Amino acid sequence: VDCPGSSHFISALTVVFVNSKSLSSLKIDDTPVDDPSLKVLVANNSDTLKLLKMSSCPHVSPAGILCVADQCHGLRELALNYHLLSNELLLALSSEKHVRLEHLRIDVVSENPGQTQFHTIEKSSWDAFIKHSPKVNLVMYFFLYDEEFDPFFRYEIPVTHLYFGRSVSKDVLGRVGMTCPRLVELVVCANGLRPLDEELIRIAERCKYLSAVGLGECEVSCSAFVEFVKMCGGRLSQLSIMEEVLIPDQKYSLEQIHWEVSKHLGRVWFPDMMPTW
Repeated sequence: VDCPGSSHFISALTVVFVNSKSLSSLKIDDTPVDDPSLKVLVANNSDTLKLLKMSSCPHVSPAGILCVADQCHGLRELALNYHLLSNELLLALSSEKHVRLEHLRIDVVSENPGQTQFHTIEKSSWDAFIKHSPKVNLVMYFFLYDEEFDPFFRYEIPVTHLYFGRSVSKDVLGRVGMTCPRLVELVVCANGLRPLDEELIRIAERCKYLSAVGLGECEVSCSAFVEFVKMCGGRLSQLSIMEEVLIPDQKYSLEQIHWEVSKHLGRVWFPDMMPTW
């Protein structure tokens, strides 16, 4: 079921939940679904629901999503906003009666810059979650401003796919290298004008499974970039860097870098070019 956003469909959706006894997949992103309607969903489809995507559902509370996790023990994929994530939810997903989760997507979005307070998830909750579901893909999308990152990347978390949709500081990226050992994919939209040399090297050192990297409006010296690729080697199956990101230095020019990077990747590689239109 894929429900378009509308303020008028909630009662109709509840009727659907009441009359459906075998829903397996439900996408209700950007809708006014609420806790009572979720409880109806659970009451009628707890044995069959495997996929639930509900990002941007402001009328749902942490207690509402916890009800789903407590009762829908076959849930394998879940997508939600960070404000619904709690220690209790992770522990419910980690209980013995719950199947192993395969995919958990969390959107961390700042609606009101400077006014949103983000809570902290305890390390013990993440540890229980990853012990129960050791192969889970944990995907996190961050759309925050610099000052809002304080609660994040303070201890090890099991994130595998990490996307920064707004500018992110050197400090935060440095903490990513220290706290995300399971990282497989990293995409950084923007950083500013301070080169990310040390941060990239640290990520290469500690993130042993990293295989996909994309850098947008950032700066990296050519030497540091070559060293990063050398450390990661052929497991970097996806490497997308704008040519403007790379800063020539004494060791490498822009003409030389594609040969060096290609050598370490084991395939022909060129930086992306900025469109000219």
